[in-house]
Amino acid sequence: MRNNIRTTIIIFLLTFGLCSRLALAQGGNYKIQPEDVISITVYEHDDLKTKARVSTNGKISFPLLGKVEVAGLTVQEVEDYLTVELERDYLVHADVQVFIEDYHVKQITVLGAVKEPGKYDMNTEKETTILEVIAMAGGFTKVASRNGTRIIRSEGDEEKAIPIRITDITKKGMKDKDIVLESGDVIFVPESFF
Repeated sequence: MRNNIRTTIIIFLLTFGLCSRLALAQGGNYKIQPEDVISITVYEHDDLKTKARVSTNGKISFPLLGKVEVAGLTVQEVEDYLTVELERDYLVHADVQVFIEDYHVKQITVLGAVKEPGKYDMNTEKETTILEVIAMAGGFTKVASRNGTRIIRSEGDEEKAIPIRITDITKKGMKDKDIVLESGDVIFVPESFF
């Protein structure tokens, strides 16, 4: 009897943990990105059921409404927008549900004096900072010039280098210097010459 209760509790906790992570992504602060795949249903309107990959310019095609910009919006914001637009000209009551079926994997590259240089996936549920990515890469090597660390970021046709003084974050507690990274950023840690 005790084993059955224990098994039931374990199954409940595992299910609850999985559901709460999914709920965080689906109903939380995650903003839909280009290349994400979303599924849209409108209650009692099967003809409006849509599954679409968000284009690189942040749009999807949706019946009746045409091209709809969804990148940068949360699931709730997309549901609200579609509801308003459908009720404006087409439906008396629109019960819209949006579900993210597949997240576009956003990656960051870490090069130079870290223990495990390479590409790393960004967290889809929260922002990823420079210190988190350095930790993913196993931390600095003994010869790393920590304060020479820089982020190389593409902005349109240009690349810019953002210098990071790691000791400002780790020793001086300046958390605002722990910059939030963007997909495609390259973190370079040079070697120290001393």
